[in-house]
Amino acid sequence: MEDVGMKDCSSSLLSQLNGDQMQRVLIARALAQEAKILLLDEPTSNLDIKFQREIMDVMIGLVRTKNISACMILHDMDAAMNYCDKTIIVNEGTVTAAGNTEEALTADNIMETFGVKVAINRNYGRPHIIVL
Repeated sequence: MEDVGMKDCSSSLLSQLNGDQMQRVLIARALAQEAKILLLDEPTSNLDIKFQREIMDVMIGLVRTKNISACMILHDMDAAMNYCDKTIIVNEGTVTAAGNTEEALTADNIMETFGVKVAINRNYGRPHIIVL
């Protein structure tokens, strides 16, 4: 619970937790089982922007300090660009790009895969996708 910032809530009932806290508890449960790989399906869905960032920061911290891997399904391409080392882009069951995130998650690959024209803005220190 301490690793995911939930030590103070360790005696709380699950029904008393918000979405962010519930995500953290689920991650803590996996860590308690000494998982070496965390498989996460949309770990930031239904969370506000503050908690989305906190959950992703927790995951990065765990990957770096606990020597574990995290594999996440994300529809948030900005999160993938800013937090993932490697990316696989899948559309209708077909892999359209794979590799280091910067190489896989390009404007051309997004256009080819999803038919949406985007630009990748790097003006503020972190890349962001802008739909054109």
